[in-house]
Amino acid sequence: MTILRMGYVQARVTDLGKARDHDAITLPLYPTAEEDGELYFKGWDEWDHHSLVLEQGGVGAVKFGFKVEKVADLDGIEARAQAFGDCTVTRMSAGENREVSDGVRVHLPCIDHTFEFYHSMTAVGLEVGTHNPDAFPRHLVGIGAPMLDHALVIGEDIDTAARFFMEVTNFYTTERAQTDLSDNPTTIAYWLSSMQKVHDIALLRGQNGKLHHFAFQTRDWNDILHAADIFAMDDVPIDVGPTRHGITRGETFAGGYTSYRDRPTVIWTADQLAKGIFYHAREIKESFTTVYT
Repeated sequence: MTILRMGYVQARVTDLGKARDHDAITLPLYPTAEEDGELYFKGWDEWDHHSLVLEQGGVGAVKFGFKVEKVADLDGIEARAQAFGDCTVTRMSAGENREVSDGVRVHLPCIDHTFEFYHSMTAVGLEVGTHNPDAFPRHLVGIGAPMLDHALVIGEDIDTAARFFMEVTNFYTTERAQTDLSDNPTTIAYWLSSMQKVHDIALLRGQNGKLHHFAFQTRDWNDILHAADIFAMDDVPIDVGPTRHGITRGETFAGGYTSYRDRPTVIWTADQLAKGIFYHAREIKESFTTVYT
């Protein structure tokens, strides 16, 4: 059973018009559909119909979708999720999510988040095509985010949620933050990967149902600096950056290391979290750890 990647995020926004301008002008992502108070977007290096759905009303995450390699993988996830317990498991039909196949929907009450697993989505193609393609679209403006990368969600019982991802969907832990190096530490956060990315999803202990962030991939440090310049030009507030995380080695967010299942799990202790989150300054910025939706 193989989870290929996080395929989409669906989130609520308070002002769909402003969100449209941000995603279609500043980032920019490519709008692929609009209906019933929902906007659909994709990155220039994504081929499926969308990776981001924004809906009017409120704030925070609605759900996250993970694409599996084969149709049969859904049966395995459904069976293991039912055996795992501590979650609600339902089948979803093709069309319930626009352009998305049938699949399995799992709600984890331990963190109050919903995750969907599907095998296909309508393909609309890469912006550079697949026949003798160029390195990037000539008409690229703004930040030029290529694709969705990962998300960090918040919940009370992240230990159970981490077990779900490891036992049901075959994720593995790349990094973990914990109180100390004792035999029975309390885990503060998990970073989990399905394949070779440094993480596809991270789990942070806190209030149930909250979203810290979802991130789009960029290519390198120059892209991070360029993104900061574009945010400044468009008067988008910057909470943190440009900088590097010690955790994942990511450049908020580009880079990071290539992970493998046999790579030792990296451990961060609470007394070193300033280094882990803000590798250069090594001082915790309160808003980064306390502001979420």
